Amino acid sequence: MALRQTLSAAPALASRRRAFPGEDESYTKARKSLLAEEIDLRRKMTRIAEQRRQLPPGPLMKDYRFKDANGSELGLADLFGGHDTLVSYFWMYGPERERPCPMCTNWLGSVDGNANDIRQRVAFKVFGRSPVERQKAFALERGWQALDFLQVIGDDYVKDFGLLMPDGSELAAIVVYKRGKDGVRLFWKSEMTAEMADPGQDPRDAPDIAALWNILDLTPSGRGTDWYPSLEY
Repeated sequence: MALRQTLSAAPALASRRRAFPGEDESYTKARKSLLAEEIDLRRKMTRIAEQRRQLPPGPLMKDYRFKDANGSELGLADLFGGHDTLVSYFWMYGPERERPCPMCTNWLGSVDGNANDIRQRVAFKVFGRSPVERQKAFALERGWQALDFLQVIGDDYVKDFGLLMPDGSELAAIVVYKRGKDGVRLFWKSEMTAEMADPGQDPRDAPDIAALWNILDLTPSGRGTDWYPSLEY
């Protein structure tokens, strides 16, 4: 077993920070304290990623069915290509919706620019309940070029993963699968539900993988409490 390297204390690392010209003592003290917390957060995120990679094998998946842009019916195992890992995103654009979910749209817009890079390491697919032609038409409207859309066939998939509500509304989800000799197994699914949200916060995963919120978290006013992205401005 490899020995884990002893890490320097976060405050000691933060003390190496260089002050900006004109910076007063109160800002320096507060910024060093915050920097130490940021270093600790980075380390915790690294530990969580390591813990996630050590998850035992998840349950074997059903042979969920999907339809691609050519109208071909595919099983879950067919979506991996040359990879053993599949990352999927189910977005809220069912046939009953006139327009897609703005939050799903915002996230997919940021991922579109990274999709070709992502596919160097893993397979990446976007699932929706609407026909692929409808999903791709919206992608064209947004200028997306690199996302691969599939239509889920039937409701087994969305019901098994808790993504279809009794009133017909949907929930978005990131689900990661691992393909092995015995079939396709669940590796990880985002599972922070609304019931797990802290008081005064919208439900969110940790770490938050949305570029929008991460950038706003760097600003003086933060995310705000009554603002969400829109499909049009």
